[in-house]
Amino acid sequence: MAMHLIQQAINYMEDHIYEDINYADVAKSIHMSSYNFHRTFSFIAGMTANEYIRNRRLTLAAQELQTTDLSVIDVAFKYGYESPESFSKAFSRFHGSTPKQAKKPGAKLHLFNPLVIKITMEGGSIMDYRMEHRGPQQFLAMVRAFSNEIINDDNDHSIPDFWTECYDKNLVEPMKLLRQEGKRDIYGLCSPTRENETHFDYGIGVIIDEDTDSAGVKKLLDNGYSLWKSAAADYAVFQCLGTDGDCIGEMWSKFYKEFSPQTGYEQTDDTDYEIYFENGKEGLFCELWIPVKKTLS
Repeated sequence: MAMHLIQQAINYMEDHIYEDINYADVAKSIHMSSYNFHRTFSFIAGMTANEYIRNRRLTLAAQELQTTDLSVIDVAFKYGYESPESFSKAFSRFHGSTPKQAKKPGAKLHLFNPLVIKITMEGGSIMDYRMEHRGPQQFLAMVRAFSNEIINDDNDHSIPDFWTECYDKNLVEPMKLLRQEGKRDIYGLCSPTRENETHFDYGIGVIIDEDTDSAGVKKLLDNGYSLWKSAAADYAVFQCLGTDGDCIGEMWSKFYKEFSPQTGYEQTDDTDYEIYFENGKEGLFCELWIPVKKTLS
């Protein structure tokens, strides 16, 4: 169950807080892909694992400066900073006081306690979903690799910018025209299954089936487009209602915090995707398809 694994991850970070670890090491410790762990943790905790490690280290560093005779340089190196300057900059940004000020009585410091994951019942709200099974699928797509670090980063606009770029360069319309009118839905494809787990692939494309012009597909494949294949999977499907992409992030958060703990379904390492319908109902931004499996009790 995701919540149980996230608590294991927190325990691992606390046990290895003085070591040179990052989110990839933590993911490995609980046998999750770096991508899935990074996304799951950030939605559940409201921060990335790297942020959690940094905040805990800076909290512990402040306590050592106040209660021991260790120098600022010694504390900086103990908590993984390459220089006193980089430590001082991070420390001041987090605490609002410099490390030297922290050694003096009366310094104002921030306390960031270890996280404890608890499942709470949110009363009254209804979360609509449906379960679907899909066999192996193929898509024609424009594909780009993105760093795992951008997941759930409100200040990063890499994927929205990718959409804008594809439309500005007229890369989406040729794909749509391969489909029959009324069936020109666009997919936002996301795959965590990469050997290099510091990045994931994101694709913008159309499905390839009997309603897709095969000759046109071959032509576009010869001109920089990619063939994207997904394995058979069971999907939990959610409607994202809103006027912009914020509703997608909100639905992912609900999936991890409400749907998964209460239903026992967890995300698998298969392609997840959004469907942007040519003729969607009013107020529907997209449908979110998340590959899932039932956890063993």
